[in-house]
Amino acid sequence: MPSDLTTAELDALNALTPEAHPGRDATHFRRVIAARKGVEEAEAALRRAVDDARAAGESWTVIGAALGTTRQAAFQRFGRDSGSSVAPQR
Repeated sequence: MPSDLTTAELDALNALTPEAHPGRDATHFRRVIAARKGVEEAEAALRRAVDDARAAGESWTVIGAALGTTRQAAFQRFGRDSGSSVAPQR
């Protein structure tokens, strides 16, 4: 059993019994868990990349362009969480 599963995930896997669910295994359950964790890791990597770009002096306009959105949308998504209270610069 993978050690990176949470207690709730392990409990859910342990609850899948052949008697209650004949012919079923946890393949799809595990794929969903792995995909969710992949999304969480990608979101964290994106947050770090934006924080690093801002620390290096990149504008919200440049970051917005890299994200395929406007500077305002980039700032709304990432600027407020990083403790920045300064409005996005053009």
